Amino acid sequence: MMNLLLLFCMLAITVAVVNCINSACLNSTCGDFLPFSAVVYCNYLPQEFIQCDEPLDLHGNETLREQLGYGCSRYGANRYSEVQRTSVNCSVLEHIECYGNRTWLLYNRPCIKYSGYYFPTILLYSVLLGFLGVDRFALGHTGNAVGKLLTLGGLGVWWIVDIVLLITGGLTPEDGSSW
Repeated sequence: MMNLLLLFCMLAITVAVVNCINSACLNSTCGDFLPFSAVVYCNYLPQEFIQCDEPLDLHGNETLREQLGYGCSRYGANRYSEVQRTSVNCSVLEHIECYGNRTWLLYNRPCIKYSGYYFPTILLYSVLLGFLGVDRFALGHTGNAVGKLLTLGGLGVWWIVDIVLLITGGLTPEDGSSW
């Protein structure tokens, strides 16, 4: 008898909750959105179903970043907490059905640019072939690489200095991209 009473109470609570949700979403606050359907809000879609613009590159102009309120004046940093963040426009891919605006502003996007440089590979180049300037060529520092090649790594001094600079983060890709 007690189990039957408990089951009845649970059923009554469930019906009350469903009725509350339905009545809240059938008025003007939810419009024609049906919360129990398969269609979700567009801005809740996973990354696979949306396409976002690249962050606006301001080429180091911090004043313009303050005026606009968005954009990247620098890319990457030594620590993730130091990375700038910006807003970008995102839109839903074609043929994806969702509810709401298909284009919106995504906030808090990190200003990070990747261009295919891989830190362990560059470090290996530096240790094994650094006296020939291979590490500098790979990073895009062509002028310095030629000088390093002609002097055989500055007779070994430049070679050691570049290894230390790589490890400490002082030597990065020429285009300003992150590892």
